[in-house]
Amino acid sequence: MRHVISLIFLIPLVLLLGSHFGAVHPLGDSLAVFRGPLAVVGGISALILVRLKPKGAGVVAAVLVVWSAYTVLAPKLAFSSALDAPYALYQKNMRFDMASTVPLQGDILEHNPDFVTLQEVSANNLPILASLKEQYPAQVFCSFAGVGGVAVAARWPMVAGSGRCEEASGMAAMQLETPHGPVWLVSLHLHWPYPMGQAAQVRALVPMLVALEGPVVLGGDFNMVPWSHTMRSITAATDTQRVGAPKYTFWLAKYYSLPIDHVLINTNSRPADTWKRPQLGSDHNGVLARFYIR
Repeated sequence: MRHVISLIFLIPLVLLLGSHFGAVHPLGDSLAVFRGPLAVVGGISALILVRLKPKGAGVVAAVLVVWSAYTVLAPKLAFSSALDAPYALYQKNMRFDMASTVPLQGDILEHNPDFVTLQEVSANNLPILASLKEQYPAQVFCSFAGVGGVAVAARWPMVAGSGRCEEASGMAAMQLETPHGPVWLVSLHLHWPYPMGQAAQVRALVPMLVALEGPVVLGGDFNMVPWSHTMRSITAATDTQRVGAPKYTFWLAKYYSLPIDHVLINTNSRPADTWKRPQLGSDHNGVLARFYIR
């Protein structure tokens, strides 16, 4: 009977272990979305396993729980250090059926970012790009999924012919002439993770991202957490790092908040930080990032 009980309490630990193996199978990243709660349940399971006296299993379980909790909590230790940084990016999944873009437009103009990255740009909310045209004349819009396309906008001029709009890729990009030289601006919208199409989409996107030569500034709705294989794949392809502590921008079924909207910049562009903005008619919070460019 004790062995049966031990096996029952091993289940959350097996799921927790699986959350680290997104590189082996995309199910790992789906489990990574719930790594925090799995670590809590796994911690309870580890204590029970120790009491049941399979001590080796209890010790291994405790190490797994501590490591898993660290991967979730460590990114939160980032601190504000970029209030006076010269560049800013406003990242926003607008939601395809946003009733009015006026509040969002007002928030963007109030914070006066250099770059804007948008997702779920639909026929309903597409007019925001025209409204921002005077302040952000460089723009690229790409159609994507049924919920809408992706877009980038910037105050700096676009390098001629640099616009990138791969069919159904979930990526819009352009290279800009900034005061510090050419910089790629990228907006990403990834599908939901396994069993949906995120893993295949990322595999298709990686060569496109690798091909962007020079500094990259990227904002997007990744539909994925910072400690995932998906995040590692995107940052490796662009030679970037995620800016600031994770911002919990989306509520899953109104009970579980997730950090899935991210801003990435090149790895030696510190200091940099992010701040969460209101939903403003969307089901995602916006993210405002301030940073230096390499």
